[in-house]
Amino acid sequence: MSRLALEVQADAQAVVFQEAAHLDAQRWDDWLALYAEDASFWLPAWTDEHRLSVSPDSELSLMYCAARAGLEDRVWRVRSGLSVASTPLPRTCHAVTGCVATAAGEGRVRVESAWTCHVYNVKHRDQHTFFGRYEHLLRPEGEGWRIAAKKIVLMNDVIPTMIDFYCV
Repeated sequence: MSRLALEVQADAQAVVFQEAAHLDAQRWDDWLALYAEDASFWLPAWTDEHRLSVSPDSELSLMYCAARAGLEDRVWRVRSGLSVASTPLPRTCHAVTGCVATAAGEGRVRVESAWTCHVYNVKHRDQHTFFGRYEHLLRPEGEGWRIAAKKIVLMNDVIPTMIDFYCV
């Protein structure tokens, strides 16, 4: 791997790690700034024990936002207090590992990784751990990278209560 490729891989991994840090610190504006305006955010549902839905337009998804505006709306609901399930906000701790960055054409980079998110529900004093795989598609914008698409594969999809963007 050339020096440039190592730098690109390090930069791409840094975006994924920074995203997790912003979520855990509830720095919503910084988190949203990582996303391109037309970025998709998709959490497909399992259709059986071993098959995920393949299209957010024609099959069931646990969460789907076709553009950053959908994520902005979710953040607004959390901030406004209108999301009863998110009041008070749970504490989260994301761990991202095994990041592998590969070229995706047109200057883009695909980053595949494994993740866990420990969620502590302050209101009910209970906790849950979600885990799975991420697929980030990054593209250069300005002087950095932006998330053009994020697919979240949730491996333990029996959800004890609620799930939202800050839990995955």
